[in-house]
Amino acid sequence: MAWSWRYEKDDGTVIPPNGLPGVHDQPEYQSTQSDAESWLGENWRTLAAAGVAQVHLLDDDRPIYGPLKLELAE
Repeated sequence: MAWSWRYEKDDGTVIPPNGLPGVHDQPEYQSTQSDAESWLGENWRTLAAAGVAQVHLLDDDRPIYGPLKLELAE
């Protein structure tokens, strides 16, 4: 099992991970769901600032949940 996040704009357009400025420690895959969720918890603000509006958690290519909105407080 390989856990990963799919990043999207508000309209559902997929943003490739290599297209995210300022996101440097982003692993392509995590070994557990918990690791993937912890990584997102630590990095969601950076993702939101880079233009990610929502994410989906994937197990290999199978969607687990989402969209999960990433919104910065104003």
